[in-house]
Amino acid sequence: MKKLQISAMAALVAGAILAPLGAQAQQNGVTRTDLQRHDLSASGREAIQVRVDLAPGVAFGKHTHPGEEIIYVVEGQLEYQVGDQPPVTLKAGDVLFIPAGTVHSARNPGSVKGSELATYIVEKGKPLVTLVK
Repeated sequence: MKKLQISAMAALVAGAILAPLGAQAQQNGVTRTDLQRHDLSASGREAIQVRVDLAPGVAFGKHTHPGEEIIYVVEGQLEYQVGDQPPVTLKAGDVLFIPAGTVHSARNPGSVKGSELATYIVEKGKPLVTLVK
C-alpha cells in the first residue's frame, strides 16, 4: 500500500511539473509525436519518424537537420520555404525532400490542422532540429 501511495504521489508531482510544458507546446500550435527511431546499416546514421501537427495559421521557423528529411503531408495543407526557393504549398498526399543541412521553415496557411509524417535520415547523436536566426 505504501508503494502505491508513493507511486501515486510521484505521478501527481510529475503531472504538475510537465503540465506547463504541455500547455506551452499547445499554445504555440506545434505538436511533434515521435513514432520510431532505428539505427541504419550505414555507420553513424539513424532513421527517425515523427508526426508533426500544425494548428491553422501556425509557423515553425527556420531550422536545419543533420541529414535528409522526407515529408509526406497526411492532412490539411502546409507551406514550406526551402533554402532560397519560392514557397511551395502541399496538400494531403503530397511529398517533399529536404537535403541535409538545408535551412527551411513550414507553416499552416489553412483553416484546419495540417499534419506531416517526417522521416529523417540523420547523423546519430546530433540534435534533430537546430533553429536558425
